[in-house]
Amino acid sequence: MPQRIDGRAPDDLRPVRIQPGYLLYAEGSALIETGSTRVLCAVSVEERVPAFLKGTGRGWVTAEYGMLPRSTLTRTPREAQGRERGRTYEIQRLIGRALRAAVDLEALGERTFIVDCDVLQADGGTRTASITGGYVALYQAFLNLLKRDILRTLPIRSAVAAVSVGVVDGEVLLDLCYEEDFRAQVDCTLVMNERGEIVEVHSATEGAPFSRATLERLLALGEQGVRRLLEVQARAIQALP
Repeated sequence: MPQRIDGRAPDDLRPVRIQPGYLLYAEGSALIETGSTRVLCAVSVEERVPAFLKGTGRGWVTAEYGMLPRSTLTRTPREAQGRERGRTYEIQRLIGRALRAAVDLEALGERTFIVDCDVLQADGGTRTASITGGYVALYQAFLNLLKRDILRTLPIRSAVAAVSVGVVDGEVLLDLCYEEDFRAQVDCTLVMNERGEIVEVHSATEGAPFSRATLERLLALGEQGVRRLLEVQARAIQALP
């Protein structure tokens, strides 16, 4: 198979490393590195829920996402809370939906788990790395609350992870770096759980429409990548004290 910009085969992930418990004070945290992309995920717990959940006994999981000013080739201005750009808002909602799919919200009690995903360095795949690393950080937070008898049971339904796939110069590729993503004719983000169920798919084309057969190839390759990421997550979780 032809090699890519960084020497990978079309179906190769970038090297992935997840360091759980990266922060001292957060209820849960993880630093995820996928190639040159690095995202720090941290979980905070609040003893309250959004207004629409008050009195229901159910909890909530939400996410905030941001890029450090020099996580990219040129400086990215900071965004004020509540005044995020459209792309940032879209990514935050995606991360939140993906992580909620992993959680039994009724087992949380009326608590909110906020997953902050800060991009330290960006080379493509920051939203997928945020989901994959955010799950590990959330898992650690749940374990810590179990140890303190705040939670009665581990509120996990199914592990989730995410990966990008795309078509670059007519080739279907897994886990796009920035240079590939920039040139992609088709770009797809896939979120799946450990049961092989799809949580979310975002796919779009730049230019000509693409066929259903191409979409099926993208999903099949993406599923392979997600399964490998789930294995990395599992090893990181096993390393937790």
